[in-house]
Amino acid sequence: MSDNLFDGFPEVSEKQWKQKLQYELNGASYSDIMLTHSSDDIIVKPFYHLDSYKQIPHSNKEIIYNICQAVFIDQSNIANKIALTAITNGADSILFKASKPFDINAVLKNIKNDIQLHFELQFLSENFISDLQQQTRNYRTFLNIDIIGNLCKNGNWYHSLQKDINIFTRLHVSSSPSATFSGVHAALYQNAGATIVQQVAFALAHANEYLNFNSDVLNLNVQFSIGSNYFFEIAKLRAFRYLWKLITDDAKVKSDLHIIATPSNRNKTLYDFNTNLVRTTSECMSAIAGGADTICNISHDSIFRKRNETGERLARNQNLILKYESNFNTSNQAVNGSYYIEALTKEISTKSLELFKDIEKNGGFLAQLTQGTIQKRIRDAAQKEQQLFDLKKITLTGINKHQNSNDVIKGKIEIYPFMKTDPRKTLIQPIIPKRLAEKLEQQRLKNET
Repeated sequence: MSDNLFDGFPEVSEKQWKQKLQYELNGASYSDIMLTHSSDDIIVKPFYHLDSYKQIPHSNKEIIYNICQAVFIDQSNIANKIALTAITNGADSILFKASKPFDINAVLKNIKNDIQLHFELQFLSENFISDLQQQTRNYRTFLNIDIIGNLCKNGNWYHSLQKDINIFTRLHVSSSPSATFSGVHAALYQNAGATIVQQVAFALAHANEYLNFNSDVLNLNVQFSIGSNYFFEIAKLRAFRYLWKLITDDAKVKSDLHIIATPSNRNKTLYDFNTNLVRTTSECMSAIAGGADTICNISHDSIFRKRNETGERLARNQNLILKYESNFNTSNQAVNGSYYIEALTKEISTKSLELFKDIEKNGGFLAQLTQGTIQKRIRDAAQKEQQLFDLKKITLTGINKHQNSNDVIKGKIEIYPFMKTDPRKTLIQPIIPKRLAEKLEQQRLKNET
């Protein structure tokens, strides 16, 4: 008697499964009933079989990741205390955000050099960044300098095109071998409503502009936002890693790719905000399975409340539970062999590469930003998604379905939770993030007594 449980069952081909489904449909169309289409026109089938997926890109990325907490630097000593508390309670990576230069020594005080450091600076100062490079040389540091990302977000260069490029180039050349200097803040595209294929293609084209600075080494940190389409988000990260390797290999450039993932703001809600805990948990799981190197969760109430210890603790504990109690840290290439995810990875890779080539053929990412083409693509995709939400074909529990009429939020709002516009003169139209639920939430706020 065989020890193999499946030896007693005959193999069933993909054709046989499809014939059985067609029979059960009793004359109805298989294509109309059983196939669904994503916003990128990726066809999702009712089943996936080895017969069609013998040659697909497998990821060799092991699931080893860091739990990160974001800390905004207003006062350096307070930021240091927040970071140390996060580290004591399980974080092994800190993302420092700053809108102006700060006291580097005070911020890093007592932080051991086995802690991974990320920086997100909203300014470009050659002297300050040079000092930061020197004082973090003993850490695994990600400086994430992204002059193109600033242009996307704010519509202007920090200083000017040539000055920004000159500063970027000089700092990149002098950067420490232990630091990852360049960053691509691709999270903006998702939060503004770009499709998954667009996110991958735009991130590739964005990063490719830095390759054009003629460097033979480009260590890169890419920040992605992760949405609620669980399997597609897994495939998104896998597709980007696969395509980036293709591009750098073709360019004969050495590149160490690091992906930091954070849950999206686009699907987060003001009302029934505790549901955001479920959303961020699912999104962190997608990021882990997709092979992100660092996971930086967000607080479930971060869209309308100032920083608070409860929100940060819950966000951090979500990842601690996933890593150490749900054993995500022991899974090695957990999704390899899933025909569905492998098929999605292949489809997203193919379509993203096509869009990337189209961007490059038409002048590259910066040229298309200047022309407004990138912004229009995102705007069109966002409008289609918004229409689906308004028609309740996309559901956000507690907002456009299963509303709690007794839920009130007006007195709890501490920071402005809606899309912000700052009328000013810009070189290009900025890419502005917006949540799906904003219009409904504003209506409900007006009706609160």
